[in-house]
Amino acid sequence: MNSAALTTMLLTQGIVISFTAFFFYKVLTTPPRQEPDSFEDNDDELIRKEE
Repeated sequence: MNSAALTTMLLTQGIVISFTAFFFYKVLTTPPRQEPDSFEDNDDELIRKEE
């Protein structure tokens, strides 16, 4: 394998590993979103709505 091919292979693997590590870190450190509780929001309604 010549030096150009080795350089290309190492550069490509480095970029892929960097993107993978960045997005994995982002997934682990992003706080969860607050979602509305549909049951809590509808406590005052006695009759179910027809869909």
